[in-house]
Amino acid sequence: MSQPRPSRRPQPAEPDELAAPGQWGRQAWLALLVMGVLIAAVIGSGVLIQKALEPAVPRELAHCVTSTQIAPHQYLGPQPMCITGNQKLQATVSTTQGDFVIDLAPEVAPVTVNNFVVLATHGYYNGLNFWRSEDWVVQGGDPRGDGRGGPGYNLPDETTATPWGLGAVGMARVPGGAVNGSQFFVQKAGWPGSGPTMVYNRFGTVISGMDKVQLLSSNDTITSITIKVS
Repeated sequence: MSQPRPSRRPQPAEPDELAAPGQWGRQAWLALLVMGVLIAAVIGSGVLIQKALEPAVPRELAHCVTSTQIAPHQYLGPQPMCITGNQKLQATVSTTQGDFVIDLAPEVAPVTVNNFVVLATHGYYNGLNFWRSEDWVVQGGDPRGDGRGGPGYNLPDETTATPWGLGAVGMARVPGGAVNGSQFFVQKAGWPGSGPTMVYNRFGTVISGMDKVQLLSSNDTITSITIKVS
């Protein structure tokens, strides 16, 4: 009588062999979990860093919003008014040479000051360079960095009887054109010749840090601008 042939069917796996795929599944799940936690931590730290870099906004200006943004550093129109003429406003401009403080003048140039405040509190000026630096003036706030840029709109003329001089802060304009919407300048010495022949919207005065202003060159940038309400 012939002997029964041994079965060629796979033998049942031993319990320890069955356990291996299960362990691998748990290990893979744990690896994915750890990876997810790490990714979340990286994203979270990035958000925290971004928040830390954002300008501190006083509660009195928390309602200040920008007009419709259509591109980086570009807006559809002028910034909505959010300040009042009787507010005492100061801007601390942090640069690669150090800080200087501007005493803003909303009582004489409300539209210009409001525009500067809204742009500053939303980080518009962060990272922009002082593209122009001469013996008597330093100028920045141009997103292009060549003197031809702006936020996509101009400002109306705002005249004031306040004299120009050391530490005066105004807005740039192309000769024969309108007042630029973002480029501002600080006087480092007397205005050449007989003084300005056009309106430059004098909207503030440097009250501290003029030694830092004197050091600024086209190699320097604005780190941030913080607005204080008192």
